[in-house]
Parts: sequence; structure tokens; C-alpha cells
Amino acid sequence: MTSRRAFIATLAGILGAPLMAGAQPAGKRIPRIGYLDGAPLRPDSLRIEAFRQGLRELGYVEGRDIAIEWRSAEGKADQLPGLAAELVRLRVDVIVTGGAGATRPAKEATATIPIVMAQDSDPVESGFVSSLARPGGNVTGFSTLHPTISGKRLEILKEVLPRLSRVAFFGTSSWVGNAQGLRETELAAAALGVKLQYLDVADPKDFEIAF
Repeated sequence: MTSRRAFIATLAGILGAPLMAGAQPAGKRIPRIGYLDGAPLRPDSLRIEAFRQGLRELGYVEGRDIAIEWRSAEGKADQLPGLAAELVRLRVDVIVTGGAGATRPAKEATATIPIVMAQDSDPVESGFVSSLARPGGNVTGFSTLHPTISGKRLEILKEVLPRLSRVAFFGTSSWVGNAQGLRETELAAAALGVKLQYLDVADPKDFEIAF
């Protein structure tokens, strides 16, 4: 909940001060958000509803105070650059991206429209920002960088299951941060006397094979 509110607050800061009263004066242009995601945008998506709810909590109601241009590649990553370019042509005020796969084409499409990324494992390594403390450029948002706590997760699991001796580690070798996360987990496993088995899951179909 805190992360969602902080994310929406960042977005609100770009759009302008939260609206405290009702509808805008007739004829006044309302801000437009471009939402870009590689995954399908389902109407019942909890993430989409959380996004709308966060905006409502700050006084932004879709269709009244803001307009949202929803764009999804429907799982086809090669369509993202074209969708990003389309949002730029529409001259949206800010672009929200649903992941690293959408952030890169958005950044390549514009260096002036603010981009708020909802999640990225390592935006510095990805080249989206200069540093987490001082992003620079037109990209900001939140990172899901977690490799340094991967070992702590294993420690907690060992506390819950003291007799734990073998653990399977699912990862995706092509993801930024995967290698570091694996290293941290291997170090913790060695210290705890746990045997670690790494399984690379490059595609959803690989889960069944891994299990």
C-alpha cells in the first residue's frame, strides 16, 4: 500500500498539485496520462484498479480530472516501440510504464515527456537512470531491485524450517539482477549449510519442467 501511494504521489507531482474540488472548468484541457505495458490490460486487473484508486485518493478521477491513454502490446514486445511513439504523437503529459520492457521503448521514443516506471529490477544497469538517488533525464519511478535481500529470504526460510537442507532457486538468466541475486543466495546457502539447486525459467512453459 505504501509503495502504491508513493508511486501515485510521484505521478501526481508531475501532473501538478492534487485537485481539491470537483470538475474542471468547461473547455479547459485536462492532463493526459499515457499508460504503456507489454502485458494485456484486463479490466479486472488488480494492478490497474490499484492505479485508478491511488489517483482517486489524490483527487484525480479518470474522465473528469484526467484522461488515460491505455496502450498494451498484448504480450507482443515488438509492438511496444510503435505504441510508445503513438503516445508521444498524442502529446501526453506523462507516460507510465508497467515494466522494463515498456520503459526502454518509451525512453527511446522521447527525451522530454516525463516517464514514471512502475517497476524495474535495476534501472541503473538498464541505462534508464544515472543513479537511484539522482535519476537525471526524464525517467523516474520505482525499482524492484532486490538481489541484496535474496540471502535474507533464505535465512528466514531456514528459521521457519530448521531442518531445511535443499532449496530450489527459480531464476531467469536474461533478467537484470538475476546473477547478483543468485550469488547472494549461494553465499547464504553456504553459510546455512543448505544445498542450492538453480533452475533457469526463461519462459512460462519452463515452470512445469522446473517443477
